[in-house]
Amino acid sequence: MTRIGGMYGPDITFLGVARCDLDDPASFAEADIVIVGAPFDGGTSHRAGARFGPQAIRSADYLPHDASRPHLSLRTDGLKDLRVVDAGDLAMPSGDTELSLKVLEAATLKIAAAGAIPVILGGDHTIAAADVVGVARHIGWGRVSMIHFDAHADTGNDQWGSLYGHGTPMRRLIESGAIRGDRFLQLGLRGYWPEPETLDWMKDQAMRSFEMTEIHHRGLDPVLDESFAILTEECEGVFLSVDIDVVDPGMAPGTGTPEPGGMTSRALLEAVRRICLELPIVGIDIVEVSPPYDHADITALLANRVVLEALSAIARRRKDLTEHGRITYDPKQNLLDR
Repeated sequence: MTRIGGMYGPDITFLGVARCDLDDPASFAEADIVIVGAPFDGGTSHRAGARFGPQAIRSADYLPHDASRPHLSLRTDGLKDLRVVDAGDLAMPSGDTELSLKVLEAATLKIAAAGAIPVILGGDHTIAAADVVGVARHIGWGRVSMIHFDAHADTGNDQWGSLYGHGTPMRRLIESGAIRGDRFLQLGLRGYWPEPETLDWMKDQAMRSFEMTEIHHRGLDPVLDESFAILTEECEGVFLSVDIDVVDPGMAPGTGTPEPGGMTSRALLEAVRRICLELPIVGIDIVEVSPPYDHADITALLANRVVLEALSAIARRRKDLTEHGRITYDPKQNLLDR
């Protein structure tokens, strides 16, 4: 496994968690979560810079990097209650898309086969064409469902003649059979792409895509309720993919293709919490954080919190299921009465 460590900066781990080496199975044999950096932005169609995303996501925090983050509401510590390790950045040169995707696919397959959940820090969304495939090769072809937060559908047939780019990974996943179209949910779409032909293709695959307008009028919870019923049918696990541009650029400016009119950062964090609390998550990626266009690290901070929210909720889910056989967390209950 080709590992660089910190491909574009110091070789730090996510908030100080222990290191692991994907070439040394013993170093992550007991892990629940393996974080890995995918510093690739060779698939960007507008402004690049997401190759610096993993470094920014790992380091963005005002608290000590002491591998501990007790969650105020969930009453769990995702970095302590789970066994979390960081494999560093993979060698993913943005000038060699095919090689980079092969490296990432092999890494996520190895992590999933070891019984851990891979959490991939991107990088642009091209990487989903590899990290999801690695997990599906272990769980089962067509046995993983996907929930995808994004301003854009990423279902283009090609990108300037290439089959691989950050506008095409979801089509590649469905065409390959790794993910079934009727078990593929998208939330947050808006703007001026894709064109009608691509929308027709999406309809033919029985995809379900919730535009921001629908989410606004119906409310996020009813949309998630509908999504969960689809995601858990005939599938063994759920892959969560978060493109940071699902959030309005006023709250997340550091991204390559900002689209006004998106979700609030609070709505995204609450959605990720609920997804990881209620669903059997088998993989996560957080992509399109582009530090050169960020301001005061607010986009990197949000992405960092997306990871923490996910880990905290996974920890709470496991605790509740082990101790009570059901999820006991109630967001409406007073904080001090939990």
